[in-house]
Amino acid sequence: MVNIKDNFEKILEIASKSAEKSGRKLEEIIILGASKTQPVEKLIKAYEAGLRYFGENRVQEAIEKIEKLKEYSDIHWHLIGGLQTNKAKYAVKYFELIHSLDRKPLADELNKRAKKINKVQNVLIEVNIGEEDTKYGVHPDNLKELFEYALNSENLKILGLMCIPPYSENKENSRPYFAKLRELKQKLESEFRVNLPHLSMGMSNDFNIAIEEGATIVRIGTLLFGERNY
Repeated sequence: MVNIKDNFEKILEIASKSAEKSGRKLEEIIILGASKTQPVEKLIKAYEAGLRYFGENRVQEAIEKIEKLKEYSDIHWHLIGGLQTNKAKYAVKYFELIHSLDRKPLADELNKRAKKINKVQNVLIEVNIGEEDTKYGVHPDNLKELFEYALNSENLKILGLMCIPPYSENKENSRPYFAKLRELKQKLESEFRVNLPHLSMGMSNDFNIAIEEGATIVRIGTLLFGERNY
């Protein structure tokens, strides 16, 4: 039986130590519960343990959960999975922050849909940091072009970058990728004279390393909820 409260406390403890290493405080880190395929009951347990940020991968599944949990008005819903253009209107309606902007047509569609409902949609640009064929995200070489394009979209606000590094049993192997994403963010901030407050990087197996390298949002699934129900 998974004890979500205990798991959450352990995560906070690890995050706090890692934040200290990078000269920050725990309060500066958003622990995002990656709740894909998890039942609503588990989300409620996480909420009762103190979690307020939830990240969903699939728009349709998320909408059902969001509707069921409407009474919990202080929950922040993030979309962390790849987004199809035809789902953009639902994403804009339901999510506070979209982590997976990775191409111009999606920027256009999100901007158009946000404008229709008079919303400025917060987004992160997803970078394919390991340049893997199987992953979503803009190639690092094309990041600047996409960033500038999205920056000029009236109803989009870019808050930072997101990445999923190549998986490795040794979590230290993720470190250079996290460092690279931080450097890419700093370059954009310097060149475009903007403030990008967020780096969404790190999951259950490597989130402590991600925080040490500057993550402000870590996406925790298995370590919090237990194994997924596929």
